[in-house]
Amino acid sequence: MLLALNIPVWLFLPPWILPTVLTALSVLVYSFVCNFFRCPARRYKGPRDGMVVSSVDGKVVAVEKVFEPEYLGTEALQISVFMSPLNVHANWVPAEGRVEYVRHHSGRFYSAWLPKSSLENERSTVGIVTRDGHRITVRQVAGAMARRIVTYTRIGEEVEFDEHLGFIKFGSRVDLYLPADSVPLVRVGQRVVGDQTQVATLPAVAECGGDSQ
Repeated sequence: MLLALNIPVWLFLPPWILPTVLTALSVLVYSFVCNFFRCPARRYKGPRDGMVVSSVDGKVVAVEKVFEPEYLGTEALQISVFMSPLNVHANWVPAEGRVEYVRHHSGRFYSAWLPKSSLENERSTVGIVTRDGHRITVRQVAGAMARRIVTYTRIGEEVEFDEHLGFIKFGSRVDLYLPADSVPLVRVGQRVVGDQTQVATLPAVAECGGDSQ
């Protein structure tokens, strides 16, 4: 599309200033899109049993106890990470286990910073049963700029760290809902890296702790 726009401008608009400006803007737009859709290959090298790892790159905007009605149906520890348009928007599997629930919800496009975006925005919910029997929820939430959520996982699949769970297009957030007595390893305002930063330990191994990166 950018080529189709630039070629006739160079051919039919003799003054070089306008074509040059348009081409420079086109290069910036193309560079932004390429940067946004990058999907790096990563390997998690930390402990795996009872560990929850960030699904995405971004900033932690919530660490609190809430009621999660859709999949868990009980009080849970919510850890939410906001992604700016400059962050990697690939989503990784946060815990190893089996996918038990996948559902997409149509909704609004409030700013992903707002707490109500978790329940009112366009979103996709994935429920995972970990290998030690815990149930966790991963919710991909669209933001004011996001218009499409892609979820790769399917019910019945076995998932592991390093696998991609999905992709959210433009600014958005991912909410993790864990058993209420899980131990958080991150704080609000902290920067995290998808498939690398440990964000919580599940109850059975909470006493073992862990270092967030």
